[in-house]
Amino acid sequence: MSGPAEALPAPVITLDGPSGTGKGTIAGRLAAMLGWHVLDTGALYRCVGLAAVRRGVALDDDTALGALAAGLSIRFDGERVLLDGLDVSTDIRTAAAGEHASRVAAQPAVRRALWRLQRDAVRPPGLIADGRDMGTVVFPEALLKLYLDASPDVRAQRRYKQLKDKGMDANLEILARELAERDRRDRERAASPLTPAPGAVVIDTSELGIDAVLERVSTTVRRMLPNALPGTLSTAQPERPSN
Repeated sequence: MSGPAEALPAPVITLDGPSGTGKGTIAGRLAAMLGWHVLDTGALYRCVGLAAVRRGVALDDDTALGALAAGLSIRFDGERVLLDGLDVSTDIRTAAAGEHASRVAAQPAVRRALWRLQRDAVRPPGLIADGRDMGTVVFPEALLKLYLDASPDVRAQRRYKQLKDKGMDANLEILARELAERDRRDRERAASPLTPAPGAVVIDTSELGIDAVLERVSTTVRRMLPNALPGTLSTAQPERPSN
């Protein structure tokens, strides 16, 4: 994958960072404020991981996983995620699904298969792209690049609370170990390693609540893109692109 030559049909703001930094929530709220669309790329990799497990494809088989990813139908319908027509919204949000997603995301063929799908999600009036390599690989020409981070302990606590609030079983010690392993895998993989994009605005959310993070992000957007965005931020709900 290299920098694309074609012009994007609408502006893009990328929001990258590891799990547990609040980027999914922030992406949705920022998109709602701007009246833009939002793309949850983590859900795409979770769908590939889920499909691989269900079909018995090894999570380290680059060729087979690439073919699998290329043939999947993944669509967003509001808050629902549809995989080959089936609602997998709950299935892809488990701790196991996150682990599977991290493993398949390390495979170059999977990233190549999903690259075009992510590029095709851009449509007017604009897109907030939430992921791990949005600013570095998928949208290197993005209007603004943001990177959220937080300490491993804080991220593990947040993930634990998130799972418990959804009524899912969770063990904080196990989550912390899995998070550390996922961080290592994401940052050391040869294909699109997790790292802030050149010129990205980095925000540490360790000591910040969601509202405080959103205020910093929206202030950054207003400051850095004064002529590209509406003068008054909208309160409309974001739309998820149909992929």
